[in-house]
Amino acid sequence: PIPIALMIIYFAGENNSFRIFGFVLLLLGETIRIWAVSHAGSATRTRNVGAPSLCSSGPYAHSRNPLYVGNMLMYIGIVLIAGVPNGSFMIVTTAAFFLIQYTLIVSLEEETLDTLFGNEYMEYKKNVPAIIPKLRPWSGAKQKRQTPVLKTLKTEKRTLQNVFLMLLLVFIKITTTA
Repeated sequence: PIPIALMIIYFAGENNSFRIFGFVLLLLGETIRIWAVSHAGSATRTRNVGAPSLCSSGPYAHSRNPLYVGNMLMYIGIVLIAGVPNGSFMIVTTAAFFLIQYTLIVSLEEETLDTLFGNEYMEYKKNVPAIIPKLRPWSGAKQKRQTPVLKTLKTEKRTLQNVFLMLLLVFIKITTTA
């Protein structure tokens, strides 16, 4: 989300009253991403829509799109860490950006998954919300063997690098304008 990243960096400021909460959201979002990737595997790292199998275990038993939930939490956390002067506006802008983007992506993905998995996907879709996770996991989830954490972290390398770079640029902006 380059436009959002540039806005966060541009508006970064000294307001640090929510910085710790921002780090908590950032860590929570990345933890959700790591958990999701450990269940879905490398199928999440492609630009091609499709999947070798329907993943409904782990975080996918709570939300059909846990990677997107993780991304939203991470970027809202970065907004808070950046100390943007009008934080509420930037949080709403960030959330709206992701919701619009993901609504478009999810509709394409769901159309493909419906074609690939038919009734199995319809049952899953009926029981698991698209974005906002439900607290109790879907009881019909098929348990899948998780990818080991170290292997998962390797696939998350680019995300972790991007977050580090963004935080570095935010802190450079804050310290040079102070």
